[in-house]
Amino acid sequence: MSVQTITLLLGLLLGLVNPALSQTYHLERSPQMEQKLKAAYIAKGIAYRPRTEHFKEDGSPRYINRLILEDSPYLLQHAHNPVDWHPWSDAAFARAKQEHKPVFLSIGYSTCHWCHVMEKESFEDTTIAAFLNEHFIPIKVDRESHPDVDQVYMTAVMLLTGHGGWPMSTFLTPQGKPFFGGTYYTPQQFASLLQQISQLWQERRSEIEEQADKVAAAVEANNSLEGQARALEDSVIETAVAGMHRTFDEIQGGFGQAPKFPREPWLYLLLDQAQRRDDKQALQMLETTLDHMARGGIYDQAGGGFHRYSTDYEWLVPHFEKMLYNQAHLSRVYLLAWRLTGREQFRRVATQTLDYVLREMTMSEGGFYSATDADSEGEEGLFFTWTPAEITAALAPQEAKLANDLYGVTPQGNFEGRNILHLQQGLEEYAEQHDLEIAPLRQQLDRINQQLLQVRKRRPPPLRDDKIVTAWNGMMITAFAQAAQILDQPEYRQAAIKAAEVVWRHNRRDKGMLWRVHLDGESSIAAAQEDYAYLAEALLYLYDLTADAKWLQRAEELAQALISRFLDKDNDGFFMSEAESGITAMGRPKDEGSDNAMPSGSSVAIHLLQRLWQRTGKLDYRRLTDALIARFAPSIEGNPTSYGYLLTAVANHRHGELGPLTYAAQGGVRIEGALTSNGKQLVLNVDIDIPDGWHINSDQPMTKDLIATRMSLSDRAQGWRMGPVTYPEGERQRLAFQQQPLSVFSGMVRLQALVSIKDDTSSVPLALPLEIRLQACNDKVCLAPETLTLSLPRS
Repeated sequence: MSVQTITLLLGLLLGLVNPALSQTYHLERSPQMEQKLKAAYIAKGIAYRPRTEHFKEDGSPRYINRLILEDSPYLLQHAHNPVDWHPWSDAAFARAKQEHKPVFLSIGYSTCHWCHVMEKESFEDTTIAAFLNEHFIPIKVDRESHPDVDQVYMTAVMLLTGHGGWPMSTFLTPQGKPFFGGTYYTPQQFASLLQQISQLWQERRSEIEEQADKVAAAVEANNSLEGQARALEDSVIETAVAGMHRTFDEIQGGFGQAPKFPREPWLYLLLDQAQRRDDKQALQMLETTLDHMARGGIYDQAGGGFHRYSTDYEWLVPHFEKMLYNQAHLSRVYLLAWRLTGREQFRRVATQTLDYVLREMTMSEGGFYSATDADSEGEEGLFFTWTPAEITAALAPQEAKLANDLYGVTPQGNFEGRNILHLQQGLEEYAEQHDLEIAPLRQQLDRINQQLLQVRKRRPPPLRDDKIVTAWNGMMITAFAQAAQILDQPEYRQAAIKAAEVVWRHNRRDKGMLWRVHLDGESSIAAAQEDYAYLAEALLYLYDLTADAKWLQRAEELAQALISRFLDKDNDGFFMSEAESGITAMGRPKDEGSDNAMPSGSSVAIHLLQRLWQRTGKLDYRRLTDALIARFAPSIEGNPTSYGYLLTAVANHRHGELGPLTYAAQGGVRIEGALTSNGKQLVLNVDIDIPDGWHINSDQPMTKDLIATRMSLSDRAQGWRMGPVTYPEGERQRLAFQQQPLSVFSGMVRLQALVSIKDDTSSVPLALPLEIRLQACNDKVCLAPETLTLSLPRS
């Protein structure tokens, strides 16, 4: 019997039940538990504001449940519901087994708008809560703290209904097996559903348990990688890009219909192919999407940073919550797009987003908060929207006129009578139409935005989720480290280093062991696979930025933990959680490698291993990278667009990392290039940093058997010209394995050349593809000759 057939059967059974909620239920808890909950409430202090509609005459909350003992902001939001919530725990399932009750599992997160709606409508309703408490064991889960739990039950809901989302509402057996699920329900629907499921549990439990067994088996099968490992063809990347193009919106950018998500993993792959292969179609999809997102309401025009997604196809009306992971990935994408194309708007969006994170999402000692809510003062988007009168009051008359014109502010508004600020056209186009210089226009707009931001700061802000999530901090550290390196920005460098030190200090519980969450001075919840992968990736970017070996050592420590505790050594791939986490009876969940709102933990792990191989020369990293790519190959070939970030790792592994930095000699030699303009031509500088005790042969090593150091354009450099290369003078050394003296380079060496491009720049690749040929030796041995690639954007 298929899952769809099972769902249909249960739906028919539910239709036979006549719903009628009982009105009262006396909640029974031990005196010890009551005292513990009350003590936890008192310990919150006078600044604590219970989130509930139910208060006693003395102003204290009428209800306190077990969530008051938790540190998740989302769980604490529900700590005063009349629902007798349990956190995710063995104790909750033990109680369900003891009392022979089904479990109601509700999963959400603190900035989820519809989670708040269902809380207010259903979980604050005393009649619904009384019935739920009497007939079910209610469990509340923060998906950001327990991504593995969320993944397992989201898979079940998707199998049962064909769609998913949050709040996720799932009914389980006491063994944790799902038999019915959905997302948001109105209070009428939810009350009816509770009654029907309760009656079916009493009268037809065996049928429900049979359904649950089959759903659990389907979930477990879905969590297994399909097919046998095999070689992955390079053409699969072209297939992925072609698949993206089929859903591409050529007018507004983005992919598919509303709601529109940024799809950062796709943008990373488009960036890679635009630079690596000079793919004009990939570049067009990338630029069109980034242009329209930056102009739309999904981008916070006044304050910087991105909302989570757009509810329409124009990128105008967002879902107003802001997630740290979107800021991390989109700031990287815009920054790399600026480096590739030289378009100033992309740099501005990247830096404005990073500055927003520093201003509003960073705790004082370093480390980044998780999210801000969509709602303030009980209304979605109120904090971010404007009326013409508010614009007029905030700005001087001429500035108000320009702001209203640029941002499309009207009396009728574009969102519930108010205005979401958005650029109706690009600034360059506006400047040209109004005969304005672009630089002064940008400066004037910056002043306008700064004044609007100051006014907006006086409004009651949306709730901020102050969790420090290890994986998400890893993403943000990577973004700041890359920005610091590309822009030579000390403030970004400091932010990346401070955050990495904070996470290492608070969320490293032992050698090779991490916590996932830090909040209010306490760290908790065993880290998931993605936490290890994302933080280790960030530490490698810090190593690239600083050349400090401690970051490389820390990255290796986490990589070894990732391999030893999360790698499925029988079937390859990665488990999402620790072996001892014991989530449910459905087995240990696997990371399928496919990307969702952000790159998957597996794709980041493959990036990590590939980058460690380049920086250490340790063959185990290369072998494991090859094995993982081969293991995911059947799934990638079946649906290549689902593996955007993983495919960029494949391209890096096979054809070299893109960018101005690379490593040779098993990671010992660091090579970094830069293009600068002298007014008429581009000056190419390539610095080679050789460690003590090692050297590379000079351009004239004085014996024909040794490989000379050479710098040249690659075969893909059509349209580029490079003049003669200036090499430094080699130093003569007599080595143990060679009687005659040799000419070598050691220490820091710079190679220089002038480069130029054809008059027809449209046919010239956006990045200069460069090759460095060298051979590294010490006094006793020479390593194999290497050809390294650099990709230097011409902008």
